[in-house]
Amino acid sequence: MTLIDAIQRAHESRHPLIMGVVNVTPDSFSDGGRYLQVDKAVDHGLSLAKQGADILDIGGESTRPGADPVDVGMELERVIPVIEGLRRATTCAISIDTSKSEVMRAAIAAGANMINDVHGLRSPGALEAAAALGVPVCLMHMQAEPKTMQEDPNYRDVVAEVSRFLAQRVQSCLAVGMRRDQLVIDPGFGFGKTLDHNLALLNGIRTLRESGVPVLAGLSRKSMLAAITGRSSTDMRLASSLAAALLAAQRGAAILRVHDVAETLDVLRVWAAARSLDGDPVQAVE
Repeated sequence: MTLIDAIQRAHESRHPLIMGVVNVTPDSFSDGGRYLQVDKAVDHGLSLAKQGADILDIGGESTRPGADPVDVGMELERVIPVIEGLRRATTCAISIDTSKSEVMRAAIAAGANMINDVHGLRSPGALEAAAALGVPVCLMHMQAEPKTMQEDPNYRDVVAEVSRFLAQRVQSCLAVGMRRDQLVIDPGFGFGKTLDHNLALLNGIRTLRESGVPVLAGLSRKSMLAAITGRSSTDMRLASSLAAALLAAQRGAAILRVHDVAETLDVLRVWAAARSLDGDPVQAVE
């Protein structure tokens, strides 16, 4: 089964895929610096794959609030050896978390299978690169830029505005020859949103699904969970991350982007078992 087929199946079956996070950065909000060395990043990715991740998301540029941009050379230096190392060691699908066309092309050549772009293919050359590469692409919504996105997020109707933006990005992709089944949309939890905006979008995943495009939800360890629970340390946000992942899955997210793969799969297994008792025909989560 191709990755495109797997994503479509997850969307239709309400059986989300698990995307494990591998940050090759010194400053990501949760695990910055922990996997900056190539061997540590590869080992971490292999551990997530062994735990059951369907996709490994490799990122070389932090997009936390207030983050400074990274140049192309540095990003390539960080991510390409990790992708190559993982590709040699596992058949698990690999996603490149980038907005730069040069990094997209190099990452796919190195063995990545998917593009995850927080800018929704709006950076110079990104749309054309993604169209030429022909792989699945996740289009995310972000208000402003990482450096300033949390200064004053403002919407009249966050679900309607994010839905409209993502629909426009989907149309831009179709206009350059991409297929609808290549595309995934992400409302961008925490990217230019307040807690109320994030909660509205979590509840609005059902609305986003109405586009027919699979939805990715990335809520793991986000600051919105700290705002709810008072747990300021990212290491103390496991319980709230699992709750958020379950809520996203129940609302129809096709991909859950998480730091804690094994624990998230346990939650999904319990949910699947409960659904089967209700007569909902689901397959066991592997």
